[in-house]
Amino acid sequence: MTPRKIELFVPAITPFAADLSVDTGRFVAHSKGLLASGAHGLAPFGTTSEANSLTVAERMSALEALVEAGIPAEQLIPGTGCCAAADSIALSAHATKLGCRGVLMLPPFFYKGVSDTGVFDAYAQVIEAVGPGLRVYLYHIPQMSGVPITLPLIERLIAAYPGVIAGLKDSSGSWENTASVIAAFPQIDTYSASETMIPENVAAGGAGCISASSNVNPAGIRALIDGLNGPDHGALHEQVSAVRRLFEGVPLIPGIKAAVAAQKNDPEFARVRPPFVATGSEHAADIADAVRIAGAQDRE
Repeated sequence: MTPRKIELFVPAITPFAADLSVDTGRFVAHSKGLLASGAHGLAPFGTTSEANSLTVAERMSALEALVEAGIPAEQLIPGTGCCAAADSIALSAHATKLGCRGVLMLPPFFYKGVSDTGVFDAYAQVIEAVGPGLRVYLYHIPQMSGVPITLPLIERLIAAYPGVIAGLKDSSGSWENTASVIAAFPQIDTYSASETMIPENVAAGGAGCISASSNVNPAGIRALIDGLNGPDHGALHEQVSAVRRLFEGVPLIPGIKAAVAAQKNDPEFARVRPPFVATGSEHAADIADAVRIAGAQDRE
């Protein structure tokens, strides 16, 4: 069996202009910089990207801007999961037509307590509507969505749509859950949402990580991936863990954006859309420490 490639995909932040429109120029520049810093690819329009504060048209336009700027579509796994099936279908078909590696798809997330059968039907509706070429990465983030992606559901989707279910991002924070997915479904790529879990993920047969804090520390996380079996493994793991711990103590998305703004010396990157608010002075020290530990990034 060919060894699985271990990868870092970054859920790139979405910069906003003063009128809160998407700042496409900064979005493209940041995305290119992440790849130049060692990220294998991007997973825009997930939680960290404030995707659920973006319209379908905004997501499509921003994705097109990345491809038009020369970022290979095969390095992109955009988020496409919405509450309305027609929106998920439109976004997924658009990404597939552009040639994206796949789509990262939340289940419909407003109604809680729904059955696995209902969630299966929701995914099936999108898969069958989009048709050939679609590759789906399931997005398990039950603490936000309220709709878990269970092992029986994954099994049923893989059986019904072989070759379409390409992977899963586990943002539950539970290593036990991630490990159970990897063990049960070695044929798909399973990503952890924290870089601190990369050693365990890789040892178990996983595919790497899709991490919010990789917006700030892509070079450090890439160094950890490349050095997993090397003599500096311990120090590399401590570096990424130290950055991650600091972000766990601040409002995550505003904190990530504030850190990127500090790294780039460009306060425009710190702007968020409501209901988020920018970080205040009480979090300044932690954000400054995260930027210091992450160090200089080889940004384009």
